[in-house]
Amino acid sequence: MGLLRLLVLAVLASERSTAGGAETVGNSSQGFLEFSVGKFRYFELNRLFPEEAILRHISSNVTFLIFQIHSQYRNTTLSFSQTLLPNTSGTGNDKGLVFILRPEQSMCTWYLETTDAEPVQNVAIPLSYSERDPIPGGCNLEFDLDIDPNIYLEYNFFETTIEFAPANLGYARGADPPPCDVGTGRDFRWRLQYDVYQYFLPENDLTEDMLLQHMQRMVQVPEVKANAVKLVTLTADDKTRVSFSSLRGQGVIYNVIVRDPFLNTSAAYVPAHTYACSFEAVEGNCASLVRLILTAVAGTIGGIFLVATWWRFGVLLLCMLYVGLVLGFLTASVTFFTPMGNIKVFRDDGVFWVTFSCIAVLIPVVFMGCLRILNILSCGIIGSYSVVLAIDSYMSTSLSYITLNVLRRALHTDFHRAFTNVPFQNNDFIILAVWGMLAVSGITLQIRRERRRPFFPPHPYKMWKQERERRVTNILDPSYHIPPLRERLYGRLTQIKELFQEEQPAGERTPLLL
Repeated sequence: MGLLRLLVLAVLASERSTAGGAETVGNSSQGFLEFSVGKFRYFELNRLFPEEAILRHISSNVTFLIFQIHSQYRNTTLSFSQTLLPNTSGTGNDKGLVFILRPEQSMCTWYLETTDAEPVQNVAIPLSYSERDPIPGGCNLEFDLDIDPNIYLEYNFFETTIEFAPANLGYARGADPPPCDVGTGRDFRWRLQYDVYQYFLPENDLTEDMLLQHMQRMVQVPEVKANAVKLVTLTADDKTRVSFSSLRGQGVIYNVIVRDPFLNTSAAYVPAHTYACSFEAVEGNCASLVRLILTAVAGTIGGIFLVATWWRFGVLLLCMLYVGLVLGFLTASVTFFTPMGNIKVFRDDGVFWVTFSCIAVLIPVVFMGCLRILNILSCGIIGSYSVVLAIDSYMSTSLSYITLNVLRRALHTDFHRAFTNVPFQNNDFIILAVWGMLAVSGITLQIRRERRRPFFPPHPYKMWKQERERRVTNILDPSYHIPPLRERLYGRLTQIKELFQEEQPAGERTPLLL
């Protein structure tokens, strides 16, 4: 029996993964899960078999712990006790609890369960902090938990919003917590600052393993700073609520790091993730076919525009130029190259739409003297972009948001407050190159086909100039004998003046002789 026990322990030790400090194990046969500080652990929860999490050998310099658990879309419940109470438990797919340690305490326990009929795959980790570190959610006044380190996430078609409770200053074991709303000086929580981070999962990957693997990069402060993008820094005077543009089907992880500039310490909230869609709902499902059908149609139409000489329909394509060329180039710069949409001045709708309108008017004016090039460019760029939209449905790139974000801003009154960051990964570079290749080839094809063909419609200025030359040289043309416009106008003016003049005597008259 002793040899068998040693063999089992050796097998369990060999299953531990050293990458990222993670431990990959299954359910514990003893009815509880053993955790280590800063170590990830994978496990499966079943509805009929709740688990007890235990953390032993806690160091004496640790003041509080944050235990967090994550799953893809099925809910799990995390509690301080077996009896679930609103202020001591939380349910969701990204949940955490703060445990304030008592003096001399060296062990903590948490209780884990799920009400889902299917087994739920989870990853969990306990993190430790000292008395100098700020406490995430330590000044919670809105949510159920007394101390709430969680990030609450909501989304719709237009925007995704995260909200969190303000933090408090750290304190020693056994001491009273600092007051939250007494003073506003540097000795109180008002000196704390909040950095909001965003992390994109690989595009077109909705698997559970990918999420749980990348979640490890958004839990601890050093990893968050190294892997995610900081979008905004909030102070204690700002609302702890931030909005982002929704990216349907794209996995995104958000986290907040609270910093104490005076002590140069920090702590991380519990990260939250979203795909801006549902894995279970019939409508709004992540695998919806509506987008595939619409963009397939757009791709077919785009292919026709790309190779056909549609520039002959000048009025139609000037409208297409407005909604395609101008919208595309403007929002391409806003979305990808100096993120103008995230600059504070462009969050004002007046500034944004005035800038947008100026660019929209400028481009047609610049090309007004060469309508053929104007329309061929619009055909090539719009047609190639429509083909890219069709590819976007199958490869999940970010190029569709070039026009989608502007339409969202026009339709949704509160979209101006949302950050419009999108991922730009390998798929996007490939599709961007395809877009450029299709645009250049389509424009070149149409220019070569139309090189020796007459303009349609003819240029108005050239028509007027040719007509004037014809009248000067062709004496058989009746219009040749018509006086110039200037002389005709002068003659008409003279006739009008004569109407208002008194009648003059015809000449000298001889008086009647009697």
